[in-house]
Amino acid sequence: MKVIKDLYYSEDHEWVKVEGNEAYIGITDFAQEELGDIVYVELPEVDEEFEEDDEFAAIESVKAASDVYIPVSGKVIETNEELLDSPELLNEDAFKNWIIKVELEDKSELDDLMSSGEYEEFVSEEE
Repeated sequence: MKVIKDLYYSEDHEWVKVEGNEAYIGITDFAQEELGDIVYVELPEVDEEFEEDDEFAAIESVKAASDVYIPVSGKVIETNEELLDSPELLNEDAFKNWIIKVELEDKSELDDLMSSGEYEEFVSEEE
């Protein structure tokens, strides 16, 4: 399982990469492994606003369908449109292929998320 340092992680297996007041959000390598072959990704609309822990996307695989929850509040400023035609990109590299980019509403929410080390420990307890 791949975990990248300097990202934030949620208990729902999403990652957050912060750049200034913006954040890229995707699913972790652990999440894509659990889902199996991903066949469909439903994306939110640009300018849609979400509160921390709201459902913002859905992912379907050959094994299951799963909702994706936003780990921080914010407004969607970009979606990864490539996932609409090629949802399997999440299986190929879950960290390179983000799902949405948001304008952060409250950076202090990042304090509620896990570091890479904390996330690795969290996942090892789940396995």
